[in-house]
Amino acid sequence: QVQLVESGGGLVQRGGSLRLSCAASGSSSNIVLMGWYRQAPGKQRELVASITSGGRTNYADSVKGRSTISRDNSKNTVYLQMNSLKPEDTAVYYCNAVRIEGVTPVNYWGQGTQVTVSS
Repeated sequence: QVQLVESGGGLVQRGGSLRLSCAASGSSSNIVLMGWYRQAPGKQRELVASITSGGRTNYADSVKGRSTISRDNSKNTVYLQMNSLKPEDTAVYYCNAVRIEGVTPVNYWGQGTQVTVSS
């Protein structure tokens, strides 16, 4: 089992910045992918950004150029720096980790952290 604990959400004005952190604990070896998803009210959960254990990153078009995902493998922690925030970035942000168990990729999720961008 992997436990994911997120921090860093909050209320920020349009144009502001936030840094989200997610620390993995428990059986955190063999985590091959970590990322952030978000879910706004009435909408489906969507990928924001992800990073592999080797450092390859992927971003949603909506945040590309405004956000940076990074990972500290020694701490099993992933970060999401978000700049130039917009009201449409308002959502609950969930940390995700994919761990290989045997030959099966297993998804783990954090409890979510609220990000609210005021206009």
